[in-house]
Amino acid sequence: MNISESYDVVIVGAGHAGCEAALACARRGLETILFTVSKESIALMPCNPNIGGSSKGHLVREIDALGGEMGKNIDATFIQSKMLNKSKGPAVHSLRAQADKAAYTMKMRHTLENQDHLTIRQQEVASILTTRDRAYLEKIGGQSCEVVNNPVDNVDKSVDKDTISVDGSDFQTKERIIGVQSVSGAVYYAKAVVLCTGVYLAARCIYGDTSMWTGPNGLMAATHLSDSLREHGVELVRFKTGTPARIDARTIDIAKCVEQKGDVPVVPFSFSTDPKDVQIEQESCWLTYTNEQTHKIIRDNIDRSPLYGGVIHATGPRYCPSIEDKVMRFADKDRHQVFIEPEGKYTNEMYIDGMSSSMPEDVQFAMYRTVPGLEHAKIVRNAYAIEYDCLAPRQLMSSLMFKNIDGLFSGGQFNGSSGYEEAAAQGIVAGINAGQYVLDKKPLILKRSESYIGVLIDDLVTKENHEPYRMMTSRAEYRLLLRQDNADLRLRKYGYEVGLITEEQMEKLNEKEQNIAREIERVRNVNIGTGERTQKLLEKCGSTPLDSGAKLADLIKRPELSYDLLADLDPGRPAYPQEVRDQVNIELKYEGYIERQKKQVMQFEKMEEKVIPGDIDYDDVESLRLEARQKLKEFRPENIGQASRIAGVSPADISVLLVYIRANKEGKQWISKEERADVHS
Repeated sequence: MNISESYDVVIVGAGHAGCEAALACARRGLETILFTVSKESIALMPCNPNIGGSSKGHLVREIDALGGEMGKNIDATFIQSKMLNKSKGPAVHSLRAQADKAAYTMKMRHTLENQDHLTIRQQEVASILTTRDRAYLEKIGGQSCEVVNNPVDNVDKSVDKDTISVDGSDFQTKERIIGVQSVSGAVYYAKAVVLCTGVYLAARCIYGDTSMWTGPNGLMAATHLSDSLREHGVELVRFKTGTPARIDARTIDIAKCVEQKGDVPVVPFSFSTDPKDVQIEQESCWLTYTNEQTHKIIRDNIDRSPLYGGVIHATGPRYCPSIEDKVMRFADKDRHQVFIEPEGKYTNEMYIDGMSSSMPEDVQFAMYRTVPGLEHAKIVRNAYAIEYDCLAPRQLMSSLMFKNIDGLFSGGQFNGSSGYEEAAAQGIVAGINAGQYVLDKKPLILKRSESYIGVLIDDLVTKENHEPYRMMTSRAEYRLLLRQDNADLRLRKYGYEVGLITEEQMEKLNEKEQNIAREIERVRNVNIGTGERTQKLLEKCGSTPLDSGAKLADLIKRPELSYDLLADLDPGRPAYPQEVRDQVNIELKYEGYIERQKKQVMQFEKMEEKVIPGDIDYDDVESLRLEARQKLKEFRPENIGQASRIAGVSPADISVLLVYIRANKEGKQWISKEERADVHS
């Protein structure tokens, strides 16, 4: 007899998305079960040994602001930390930390294993179960209805699987998730299910002629779930990613490489981490370069590459190409950067960042050994490409719930994205909204005007993504407002509303906000005279001397000056922590630009507030161009703002759609010219 258990939420997959989703549910008191093909894959870092980076650091800070775990986990396990883009403006400053891979996984696993209301199960999930499954209809009864949060009590189980009969009347139902089934046949009923399968679905690892149906690092692949999803109408696509070789550190001549040290002092990722706790002795990374000899070996053997020989048909990430791709696509470049990064304190494995490959083993040995410092390198693990099944994400709503299956959510690389940070960001949102669904509350929808996570999810559900999606600062229209330093000020309130941020954390945030506002107001009213002390400090900083008195706020706005640099001219200054001082400096220095973006956001949000009825029939909307009609039917946008971002939908189409919605709302067959002119207001 097969096992049968009931939970509030099932999470499928324990990578970075699954970990955040599981914690987001369990920490709210929802009984949650987390499935993984191997407990060794929990929070695994199968590729690069770092968290954060350009734009990705923003995501980690936002995850932390919502109450997630990634920032805390990397703060506890990093071996080097750097703030990237410090020579540029604060909008693109991004924190990046090298992780001790083993420690990162162990720390996250410890957190999960000791979380109340969370069960971890090493078992492969073979299929999802919905109200359209005949097995469910045969089983459904009073208790089963309770388990799946079904309001229907008097169900006739003899009816066809596409209908439910209540008190003798049949009616059509939208497909709803009721649980999952494992490969052993065990059934796990749930009110919501979150798919976070990463790169494990029908995964195949490839280098040269060697091809193995396994997940990353030789772990098991998930071989059954894809078929079940297709049977339930889910459209899957085939993507690929890759990883470079790992080299034995004892065989690397670091004297031929340029040392890359970490920052002092270290800035933590988590707003909850005490900065004093992350001031550690850091490991170094090393920089070297490929050369023409490297490139010649690759070109001479390009016909043996699975990428160019037709063995790999899946699409890879354009912004993280393999070394053979770089050499062939950028033939004019005579060298490419290669970063040698330690994988942890207690291993000799070094990650060769910048030389991802799927070339045959003998070619790998030859090309790596042409790089200065790697002439005698011994490979511990070969580089390989991995292709896998993932979702066409236009099937999702902004809540990350499937449009056609209530209660089924999805997050992470399975949604067609790349990167640990993108995965975790989607995971926490999918987990939060699975909890909101179970508790019958409104979903949390983060707008692209208020978070990088909002940009990420909106891009996934409204754009045609033909390759793994990677977050970049250039994708955010309002990035001066969406800085990594103010993520708590932007998003902490949402974490509090859904129960992941404590009262104490909110009180601390409120105090920080008040201190920032109070100090900005104070420095606006501090007068700085033209005395000798002032002129000497300005001269020292390369700033123009004062001809007459000035407000301290105006001096802070000068490019060469800052709030901290002017401390000697401001003896009455309160002793605020660095995080408050940084916000005062940024808010004043970029005040004009910030106000301009806030006005742009107001216009943007007007379009987001214009909701498109869920049952709209686009075939009834006259004057829509054929392409726009097809795209709108395919993507089913939730509001006019989303519709305007769909490729193939023009501003003229948006105007037509607005007129139709206005007329339909007012029960009119037509709208006057005057009303039509007012339709955008």
